[in-house]
Amino acid sequence: MAKKKTKFTFAVGKRRSSSARVRLFKGKGENVINGKPIGQYFPGLINKIAWSKPFEVTETFHKYYASVKVFGGGKKGQLEATIHGISKALALVKPETFKALLKKAGLLTRDSRIRQRRMVGMGGKARRKKQSPKR
Repeated sequence: MAKKKTKFTFAVGKRRSSSARVRLFKGKGENVINGKPIGQYFPGLINKIAWSKPFEVTETFHKYYASVKVFGGGKKGQLEATIHGISKALALVKPETFKALLKKAGLLTRDSRIRQRRMVGMGGKARRKKQSPKR
């Protein structure tokens, strides 16, 4: 039995130590993250507003759907990596129209802030100093 080939647009979104591999499909379907519906993986109204923003900006809410594999980091970093990946995939679909809209909304910019590495002699943290014994 031959596998059915489905056409999709692929993009990777990143935030801190989270990485999201996004497949964007044309048509109506359910947005899925790591095998779960997106509303179940990122519950709550604020999260729904956040992950649906790329679709609202481009007015493609029921025209495209995404299948996402996300790993690393915490839930907020994963959510932002997912948003970044969906935005990049939408920008690849129609660069002439979607790219400008997504860029103006600030969804194509990768937030490069990461955790600062620990420094030697700082007592285990990046900016902490050891307490001085002198009084």
